[in-house]
Amino acid sequence: MSDSVKLKKDIRELGFEEIQEMLSDMGEPKFRARQIYEWIWKKGAHYFDEMTNLSLDLRQKMGDFFLLRPIVLDKSQYSNDGTIKSRFRLHDGHLIESVLIPVPDDNRFTVCVSTQVGCSLTCSFCATGRMDRVRNLDASEIYDQVILVNRQCLETFGHPLTNIVYMGMGEPLLAYQNVMKSIAHITGEYGLNWSPRRITVSTAGVAKMIKKMADDGTKVNLALSLHAADDIKRNSIMPINESNSLEAVMDALDYFYQTTKNRISYEYIAFQNFNDSMSDAANLLKLCKRFPVRINIIEYNPIDNAPFEKSSAENLDRFAGYLSRNGITVTVRRSRGRDIDAACGQLANKD
Repeated sequence: MSDSVKLKKDIRELGFEEIQEMLSDMGEPKFRARQIYEWIWKKGAHYFDEMTNLSLDLRQKMGDFFLLRPIVLDKSQYSNDGTIKSRFRLHDGHLIESVLIPVPDDNRFTVCVSTQVGCSLTCSFCATGRMDRVRNLDASEIYDQVILVNRQCLETFGHPLTNIVYMGMGEPLLAYQNVMKSIAHITGEYGLNWSPRRITVSTAGVAKMIKKMADDGTKVNLALSLHAADDIKRNSIMPINESNSLEAVMDALDYFYQTTKNRISYEYIAFQNFNDSMSDAANLLKLCKRFPVRINIIEYNPIDNAPFEKSSAENLDRFAGYLSRNGITVTVRRSRGRDIDAACGQLANKD
């Protein structure tokens, strides 16, 4: 990389006022900052030449002073069920994956975005957890996944995205600042202007950051990747539980709900003869009593060299039926994109 490139600032790392100040230093009127900001965050421009209501001279100066570092599509895979997994290359050569999950009958088109290159949590059932965590994604790299997958959704299905879930590679609450910045750009008036109610952030259970979300006044929905309803079992498959016990996480979720009234859901992957018994269901029911919660029971998606099998349909129905009869809203989510390693827990940048 040349010295001149190293000196350039990534314009998407700058706030609106900073762009105003730098334009003023360049001898440009401050109102140009709003035009540029909208090109970046509303229209998703990836190159200065796309900013056609700016003069050619200004576009050239922008290129002299600033960088735009968009993510680039590396590969897409198409599932028999319509799911599309896309692998994106970052400016430093690292790879991440996003998944487009279409459910046309329900008019739902969801993108599952990544927040880290790799992951540091080492959950035993998850392929991403076997990768080293290299770095957090920048807010712009998270935002770009939404922009590019939305274009893909329009081209493939003739419909824009309807929902965003932060459930891809990485733990969102360990990339907290950049995750929240990306949400601000997605929901902001001078961004994509999405309703935060259409966005869900998933966590494996970082208690202090759940409370911080509440204190920061977030409006998005929150999902806990639970997967076991007692500490012994959860410790055995999710090492994060050793430092964030179920009681600590439940206390944080209670605080989140009481502070925000935002929707909370539990994600619960069902493993045969591990967490799918009626005693497991009874333990899970106890965790549903402190605040309103929805349960998404998820079919397990096999990964290489993991000692788990998916629960039988009979066990799943019995488990879900018990919760439903006790007044809990339960959805059993059948796997989508499994044939292209795009299902929950399978993202690992495979070729």
